Amino acid sequence: MKIHRSLYPPIDVDLNDNVHNHLFNRPEQKLWPNYTAYIDYDTQERRSYYQFLERTHDAVTGMGTDVSLGGLGLGAEGPEMVGILSENCMDWPVLVNALLALTAPFSLLSFYSTKFELSHGMRLSKLTRLFVHPNALPLALEVARELDLSEERIYVLGGSVPGRRSLDDIIRLVRTKKLPRVGVRPAQRDTLAYLVFSSGTSGLPKGVKISHGNIIFSLYQCGSAVQEAGKLAPVCVPLLAPTLEGIATGLGFMPMYHSFGLHTICFRTFLAPTTQVILAKWRVEACLDAIHRYRISHLSLIPSVVYQVLNHPNIEKCDLSAVVSTTCGAAHLPPSMNEKLAGYLPSGTSVSEGYGMSEIATMANAAYGQWDGHVDPVPGSAGILWAGVEARLVREDGTDAAVGEVGELYMRGGNTSLGYWDNEKATQETFVDGWVRSGDLFRVDANGRFFFVERAKDTLKISGTQVSPAEIEDVLIAMPSKVITDIAVAGVHGHGRTSDETVPRAWITLSEKGKQLEATNPGAVIKQLDKWACANLSKFKWLRGGYEIVQEIPKSPTGKTLRRTLQEQYEKRRRNSSHSKL
Repeated sequence: MKIHRSLYPPIDVDLNDNVHNHLFNRPEQKLWPNYTAYIDYDTQERRSYYQFLERTHDAVTGMGTDVSLGGLGLGAEGPEMVGILSENCMDWPVLVNALLALTAPFSLLSFYSTKFELSHGMRLSKLTRLFVHPNALPLALEVARELDLSEERIYVLGGSVPGRRSLDDIIRLVRTKKLPRVGVRPAQRDTLAYLVFSSGTSGLPKGVKISHGNIIFSLYQCGSAVQEAGKLAPVCVPLLAPTLEGIATGLGFMPMYHSFGLHTICFRTFLAPTTQVILAKWRVEACLDAIHRYRISHLSLIPSVVYQVLNHPNIEKCDLSAVVSTTCGAAHLPPSMNEKLAGYLPSGTSVSEGYGMSEIATMANAAYGQWDGHVDPVPGSAGILWAGVEARLVREDGTDAAVGEVGELYMRGGNTSLGYWDNEKATQETFVDGWVRSGDLFRVDANGRFFFVERAKDTLKISGTQVSPAEIEDVLIAMPSKVITDIAVAGVHGHGRTSDETVPRAWITLSEKGKQLEATNPGAVIKQLDKWACANLSKFKWLRGGYEIVQEIPKSPTGKTLRRTLQEQYEKRRRNSSHSKL
């Protein structure tokens, strides 16, 4: 068995603890200044580190105090599962860290859920309580009634609603009544911390179980990585002069109901003094303004955001001079986009790419350190394995792939999820002999750098040869004429040698230049693309399924292209066309 191991030192930490202690009770934190921890971009409200701690401790007390004294009595009547349905807000980090302190597991529900999706998430989670943003309250109440969740156990987060109790009300009660403080409850490495829903590429989304031990392990992985790179770390906190307060400043636009946003904004930000500027939801104009206004130093991005930023007319005016670190994850970033983004950053600042999935809470690979020059940066690489992670690349026949050969990525480590909530069948299929099957195809070079190839289920097989949609996308998006801004490639029927063969089809969005060209010369953009594709791709990779101009490429909130949506729309039109001819 060929096992790839991390270059980082092993993680040596006791995981049998409440993660709250590792986030807020470390010895060096007593020396921290009272810096600005969070800023609400829309309201300009600021919350200092000590204000945040005080508010979190009061939330612990309010939720943990007995009902007879005005508290919620969380856990007094048995196991809890607290749902959170909210857009990003200042009290998101307060709530989740208070729940962790109380060992009350929470379920991360997508704020953009349809009624069907929300009903599935709430029913699967077996919610006992729900915190919900005012904008989502009507839908939440409708679903709660169908699931027999008492309205008295539904609270408001990120605002107020007349006649309904909010987190702010709970904290105010603690301060008014001067309730005795409730302490941090003990936890073990397998104590459930939260549920996060998988992307649901096969069947309905599954609830991934993440434990206190998983989060602790992930925190120390992150600390090890930044320490190796000579940047911020739990025991070494250099000041970063380019920012307003001389400390790391991040832009918190990623949804906190997703692993990437949750860990970046609510957890890792406390590894060292850090300011997070919170955006309620993604808006490209607000992003560019915040980068300039708040001197953002650390950018955590996803590909769909990179596309929008690079193609926004204000990008040329945006001051990116304070940026010292840029990471892109959640989905594949074409090398041409990486290079273009790096061109706007200060000299010497590159765009690092990482890889993660909910089942490994949250990263397995990441930006790599220099190791005295032994591992040089390579564009397009997802980096090396983080500390404590082992990996295999497995061929279709179950044997291990050689260096440079493509195989499905298997991983294991202290950040490996407990499995899927109430779904033993799916757990057994994904968690095999201690390994997590990623469903993603990778290759690794001789230096241990991993390169994403494709989702295993997205890969096309044409004339017995595997074809990667991502490879075709990278070639087309790199076309010098810059007439397109985004692209998705997926397999479709109706153009192959046999009825069941699928061939590549491209969906594209036009740049302003492309729109002007198409308006004066319809079909010219597609002709350019096809000529470029035929010149730069092997014949069996040509777009025999055709091209389609669309207003927008459908993506998940985390930036993953929803190829299945495009395929289903195309196949539906094809079937309707066939029926009309009959």
